[in-house]
Amino acid sequence: MNSIKISEHMNHQPVKFKKNMPIAQAVELFINKQQFGGPVVNDDGQVIAFLSEKDCLASMLQSTYLGESHSLVEDKMRTDVLTVSPNDTIVDIANLMMGDKPKIYPVVDENNVLLGVITRHAVLSAIDAQLNSNYQKGHARLV
Repeated sequence: MNSIKISEHMNHQPVKFKKNMPIAQAVELFINKQQFGGPVVNDDGQVIAFLSEKDCLASMLQSTYLGESHSLVEDKMRTDVLTVSPNDTIVDIANLMMGDKPKIYPVVDENNVLLGVITRHAVLSAIDAQLNSNYQKGHARLV
């Protein structure tokens, strides 16, 4: 399992945001793409922040009272972003995710350019597939 790389299970076309994007537009992307968080990138594609559905809730709630929204992604994004490398293993990311860490990580290259994202769901699927594969190999030998 230590040989399974994040690059094999990451989403290569994640939802991503620009800091000058209206929060309402970001929320539409969350809803349409069914992704609960995503990286904020600069014009060079480098990860500069992270935005989650939770970050958008207060802004959207306030908009319902005011009847309009003027918040931008940069008003709600978090700049303390944890990222991973595509060469990290599924075991590495699983260990990171077991604590109170994020459920989704941007996957970046050596220049911090976004390559994709890896979610807890993808990690669970990778581990499950590996366990099933090992079980089937072991079971085949018993027959």
